[in-house]
Amino acid sequence: MQTVTTGLVLREVKVGEADRILTILTPDLGVISASARGSLRLKNKLFSGCGLFCYSEFTLTPGRSTWFLEEAAPQKKFYGLSSSIEGMSLAMYLAELVTTIPPAPAEAGAQLRLLLNCLYVISEGKKPLSQVKAVFELRFLAQGGYMPDLVCCKACGRYDGMDFYLDVQDGGLLCRECAAKAGRSVNLDGGALSALRYICLTEDKKLFQYSLAPASMALLSKVSEQYAMNHAEKPLRSLEFLHTVMP
Repeated sequence: MQTVTTGLVLREVKVGEADRILTILTPDLGVISASARGSLRLKNKLFSGCGLFCYSEFTLTPGRSTWFLEEAAPQKKFYGLSSSIEGMSLAMYLAELVTTIPPAPAEAGAQLRLLLNCLYVISEGKKPLSQVKAVFELRFLAQGGYMPDLVCCKACGRYDGMDFYLDVQDGGLLCRECAAKAGRSVNLDGGALSALRYICLTEDKKLFQYSLAPASMALLSKVSEQYAMNHAEKPLRSLEFLHTVMP
């Protein structure tokens, strides 16, 4: 029995002369693997809808360990991603993060929308890449059940008014004074903390409607990456490369 769904191609691996194995993020099945036989041939019906970062409507047939693609109708292609090595490298990192911490089917729809939104912003050059990266890392983890505890200092209850420390392992906050007592150094200033709360809690359409001073953005970027890597539990090659082109 065939299944029709939309999805975004996160990874493609060439097999033989003309076949590909695709990793696809779908809104209802989560992350799946699908065999696209003959899709590297220009005249093949699958060719236009199976490229990397192509958002398509897929017709799938289930197999024992993988899906088989029968049709692929492209819905959206992010042509601007290839205009810079920095943008494409960031897109590759976001995709690897999704495959490393794959969403459950119940969360996949929201995370697909988030990734499509971020790829659009990268492709159109609408926001700094460091902002897109931090937005995706924090929102992706929050949607996946790894929301940090952003209400207040877990030791004294302080909400704001000074620098804070975010524990990237347990997601808890400590104010500057409580962090010092615990032998920790603050890693968020007021602006970075406000942005972190905003990214995790605001509605989807407002995700990029904030701005930060460069110093606060640098703090947010470092903390968001550390938080993501703690949950990834392994180094990501795409991130290592991203650091060489986007320090």
